[in-house]
Amino acid sequence: MFKNTSKGLATRETILDTALGQFRDRGFDHTTMRDIAAGAELSLGAAYHYFESKEAIVMAYYDRIQAEHARVVERDLDRTASVRRRLGLVIHSKLDLVAKDARLLGALLRFAGDPNHPLSFFGPATRRLRVESVALFASALRGERLPRDLESLTPLSFWALQMGLLLYAVYDRSPGLAKTHRLADGALDLATSLLKVVRLAPLAPIRRRLAGLIDEAGFLDHRHLAAKEV
Repeated sequence: MFKNTSKGLATRETILDTALGQFRDRGFDHTTMRDIAAGAELSLGAAYHYFESKEAIVMAYYDRIQAEHARVVERDLDRTASVRRRLGLVIHSKLDLVAKDARLLGALLRFAGDPNHPLSFFGPATRRLRVESVALFASALRGERLPRDLESLTPLSFWALQMGLLLYAVYDRSPGLAKTHRLADGALDLATSLLKVVRLAPLAPIRRRLAGLIDEAGFLDHRHLAAKEV
């Protein structure tokens, strides 16, 4: 494991940047650790000292994207008035961050169906990132006075919408993911309108039943879905 020094961190970032550039140009499958080491002007052994595999590099990419997404949202959220705009900030900023990585994300999608694969978007290895991502939506919804049964369900629902949009983005060839951004705006307009309806008291039994099913499936994490203080 590399030493957590300024030089070590800088070298690790160089390897990560080099790998991502090659993944984007050549594709994930056609890039080897030897290619990455050569591009970073390091020996193969030195590259393995910082990352034990290409999969470890991708996990570092996931961490980088999540950290940058949180930084952007936390910076701008308090300046954004309406809940529609706050939710839009969360989703559009994520799309902006991955706009040049559609090819890489497409290559990684095949791991989604294997919960034991460390790069699966839905597996235990990426649970922390999912929780942090859902928490950003909880922050965007802060102050909305949602019924108790919707407090956890609603952020999760918007996270699921974001995941669907990311899947669409893999196939979007419009400049800057323009089509995906338009789809996001339409979906957000509809979802925030529906949010007003689902709050109504007569729908409470249905909401509780739905929340119970999702909780039983293990998708809710009540310890971590509270809105972050931003």
